[in-house]
Amino acid sequence: MDKWLIVGLGNPGAEYAGNRHNAGFMVADELAARMGGRFKVHRARAEVVEGRLAGVSAVVAKPLSFMNLSGGPVKALIDFYKTTQLVVVHDELDVPYGALRMKLGGGDNGHNGLKSITKSLGGPAYLRVRFGIGRPPGRMDTAVYVLKDFATAERKDLPFLVDRAADVVESLIQVGLEPTQNKFHAADLNVSGPPR
Repeated sequence: MDKWLIVGLGNPGAEYAGNRHNAGFMVADELAARMGGRFKVHRARAEVVEGRLAGVSAVVAKPLSFMNLSGGPVKALIDFYKTTQLVVVHDELDVPYGALRMKLGGGDNGHNGLKSITKSLGGPAYLRVRFGIGRPPGRMDTAVYVLKDFATAERKDLPFLVDRAADVVESLIQVGLEPTQNKFHAADLNVSGPPR
């Protein structure tokens, strides 16, 4: 069976580390910790950890390009590992904070990382773990909102959500999409989100 490639999306660099847009990187870090591995720079312009995750052969990756150019490294990794099994973990405006959603394919909802990956792969037929960040308050521009750090109120639940998103990834590669949706869609964290 093909090795699984799990890609967390984000922007490289310390100044972006706590941003909402870097939720995918946070989950990738947690998965790497579970694998007992350290990220190493790969020639595909990504950091990778190879090993076993939940008993399954897997590679966890963080593209070293900026978010809107994620497709190049992802395509290069797929070609290098000769795999068709891809899970992309990303922040999602259309899912409330505290919720996680999984799906196969679909549109990019204006997410530049997904847009780039779909273009590079020639289609949207890959699994996504959508890490809910909710919509910006008031009239805040979406681009500004995603590049801000999680709010103080959100940060107390963040480790729990990152941990659960990692559980979702493990479930996806072990049992597949439908059983994972059935298990985790019902388990949204009851958070009201930041004050509006």
